[in-house]
Amino acid sequence: MSQTLPEKKQTTVPETWTDFDGMVEGMRRFLDTTFGSFARWPVVGQDGAWTPPVDVEETDGAYVLEADLPGVDRDDVTVELVGNELTIRGEVKETPHTGVVRRRTRRSGKFEYWITLPDSVDADHVDASLKDGVLKVTVPKAQQAQRRTIELKA
Repeated sequence: MSQTLPEKKQTTVPETWTDFDGMVEGMRRFLDTTFGSFARWPVVGQDGAWTPPVDVEETDGAYVLEADLPGVDRDDVTVELVGNELTIRGEVKETPHTGVVRRRTRRSGKFEYWITLPDSVDADHVDASLKDGVLKVTVPKAQQAQRRTIELKA
């Protein structure tokens, strides 16, 4: 008795993944939906920079990002918006130790987080504040990108 093997399906790369960054972002979204909050996992980026945990919330009028940056001075953080791509960069300075370090689990060094926001944003009204170790960045949506309820006519 012979068995037939199932046909091998041809897989193609989605058109939206034409570059490596698009593929990484697509995989991150897949992992977010599958396992939840993949962005919270520490990731090592370029030049050894790590990614801080960041929550991204979309409201009707803005995108709100909150990044955990305990012990970071305001002068050691840079927030930059180019088009609709937001980048948070900075450095957690290592605290000097006088004794022998037996265990080290706190991160130090350069960090970087970037996100491409899906809609047009109002770059002139971005607000950022650092309080109690949490960086909060509010990026308003451009007027044409804000949600509106359209009244139905008879």
